[in-house]
Amino acid sequence: LLVAREVPGKQEFDETLRYFRNRLAATGVELRLGARVAVEDLAGFDDVVVATGVTPRVPDVAGIDHPSVVGYLDVLRDGVPVGERVAILGAGGIGFDVAEYLTDPGDNPAADPGVFLASWGVDTSYAARGGLMAPTRHTSPRLVTLLQRKSTKVGAGLGKTTGWIHRTELAARGVQMVAGVTYDRIDDDGLHIVVGDEQRVLEVDTIVVCTGQEPNRSLADELAALGVTAHVIGGADVAAELDAKRAIDQGTRVAAAL
Repeated sequence: LLVAREVPGKQEFDETLRYFRNRLAATGVELRLGARVAVEDLAGFDDVVVATGVTPRVPDVAGIDHPSVVGYLDVLRDGVPVGERVAILGAGGIGFDVAEYLTDPGDNPAADPGVFLASWGVDTSYAARGGLMAPTRHTSPRLVTLLQRKSTKVGAGLGKTTGWIHRTELAARGVQMVAGVTYDRIDDDGLHIVVGDEQRVLEVDTIVVCTGQEPNRSLADELAALGVTAHVIGGADVAAELDAKRAIDQGTRVAAAL
């Protein structure tokens, strides 16, 4: 949630975090931060719930360790510098989030209804026919290309009621979306790709890897080796498409069962 709240328009996660901070304090939960847990630390507990989340998946592409390559956590969480020409590998939810973050004009339509209405061309005075006027859009100073290996429509896996919004917003900002991409290699010349039968070189400053996640369940595996069966929930259970709602539901059900 701390990472997600960095994405423009997702500041409502602040309230989720505020709620859980208050609930932890009210219910007297002992909270230990900044401490990595080893299996030896868990001796004596009757039950263990492993909610250790995910680790980003690193694709098998030649040159993936090139200095121009960064991960989505480097960008959203750590604020690493990103150049003016950017390629994003992976067009799932995180790829779209990173694209929106990197092209954000900073006018914060989520907090300013006037900016939101203007950006979508909504005329609340109804002076324009149908209550619609020309939208006010800002192109991004960055040249961003969003790439995916699948040949399906870019963003097809996004929410049915919101996917078109994200695609429209990014298109208005000049983001190029390319499907059916094979990643060949990365070197000083840029990102070498193949689209159909065509070989291309994207001359970019920064390549952001958003190619999915893997469950971070090493702690659960170590416990299992000692004969301790842990309750594994959230991203540690299923990493595909990070889902806070699913994780909270799992945590609630485990707690009720205990």
